[in-house]
Amino acid sequence: MNAQAHASSTRVDEIAEGIFRISTPVPASVVPGGFTFNQYLIRDAEPLLFHTGPRMLFGAVRDAIGHVLPVATLRYVSFSHVEADECGSLNQFLAAAPQAVPLCGRIAAMVSIGDLADRPPRALADQERLTLGQHVVEWIDAPHLPHGWECGYLMETTTRTLLCGDLFTQLGETHPAITEDDILEPSEAARRDMDYYAHSPDTGRLLERLAGTAPTTLACMHGPAWRGDGAALLRRLAARLASAPARQ
Repeated sequence: MNAQAHASSTRVDEIAEGIFRISTPVPASVVPGGFTFNQYLIRDAEPLLFHTGPRMLFGAVRDAIGHVLPVATLRYVSFSHVEADECGSLNQFLAAAPQAVPLCGRIAAMVSIGDLADRPPRALADQERLTLGQHVVEWIDAPHLPHGWECGYLMETTTRTLLCGDLFTQLGETHPAITEDDILEPSEAARRDMDYYAHSPDTGRLLERLAGTAPTTLACMHGPAWRGDGAALLRRLAARLASAPARQ
């Protein structure tokens, strides 16, 4: 991927009060079907970035953050699990923001980030809350949903926004910033094509836990963010996964 070629296409949109979607499209000539890499920035007294993007997109994401707040004021750099598009430029952001620390679950801190990061992480326990100012985030452990032992999500309780990582991944390079249209069918098509779920027997229980947070906005990492009855949509996903035939 040529990072400079896509940086000018990176856009910033406020999807909930004080929460911004930063999205960089990648054309079908690079990723079949096209793709988007999204990060979410919470603007507050202690700003938080969820997902960093891969290292090659660091400049584009850094510049996009600069349209909302000075990058150096970031306090937390967070992510769902350890993967290049989730935290590939973590150390670059730590260098750009001297007061920032990685924010992750305890498993990620123990098995990866305590060694990979240039600064010690702040590890959150399951259901532990952190106040950023006007916004409050709660960490939810979700091992292997859809993949990664260390996987988890942040629920922003003030705006009812679930930072839901790779759940509801949608292909394509052109999307609105936020939609109320159906995203289950497009995300199911991506899941069938890529088979990126871990096939864990605990998936249904974990999705019900997420549904219990009653989100009204889903901040998806790939594709548009979504607005609506998040609990109902997460339960529809659980039912679809439970009925999916085993792959041969």
